[in-house]
Amino acid sequence: MNVFVIGANGQIGRQFVEKLHNEGKHHVTAMVRKEEQLDDFKSKGYNAVLGDLEGSVADLEKAIDGMDVIVFAAGSGGSTGADKTLLIDLDGAAKSIEAAQANGNIKHFVMVSALKAEDRSAWPDSMKPYYVAKHHADRLLEQSGLTYTIVRPGALTDDAGTGKVNTQFEGSGEIPREDVASFLVHVLHNHANAQNKAIDLIKGDTPIEETL
Repeated sequence: MNVFVIGANGQIGRQFVEKLHNEGKHHVTAMVRKEEQLDDFKSKGYNAVLGDLEGSVADLEKAIDGMDVIVFAAGSGGSTGADKTLLIDLDGAAKSIEAAQANGNIKHFVMVSALKAEDRSAWPDSMKPYYVAKHHADRLLEQSGLTYTIVRPGALTDDAGTGKVNTQFEGSGEIPREDVASFLVHVLHNHANAQNKAIDLIKGDTPIEETL
């Protein structure tokens, strides 16, 4: 499949692109925002294109032409304000969904969201704009008519991945970004069992390949 990764320069996106590229089962295209990022990805042998989530839906539609799967792993980052969170995490996701709908040939849209994004009562005051963005981006995808998977990881860490997760739990928890990237690869390989689901994800004892 032709897999298009939005937010490929982010910490999860970059690891996902690397894993998918090294595996060699799918053709992956990384969307990045800056020329230096484009040069960096191409120097590693990755296919990459320039794209801007603050640009137009029409430009995104052109960028995803010929793609089968979209993985949205973009985020404004912890150092930006609420304005950028709404522009990237919410409106950027909305534009990507609209572009996929207009394309008409996208077989699977995978969204990286956040644990408890669906539960307003669980949102900490300090991160409410972030959770508002994730909540409504998820709902837009669920209502889009696209075949989707929403992955909701817990608090992200830079620990080495363990290859093991927990998708059946109550409460909260952490997960290494590497394991989120590995789980996204697993979702693509198990499309039929992952479609039209929202999946919570924290570190655990179940091998990723035994989930779904």
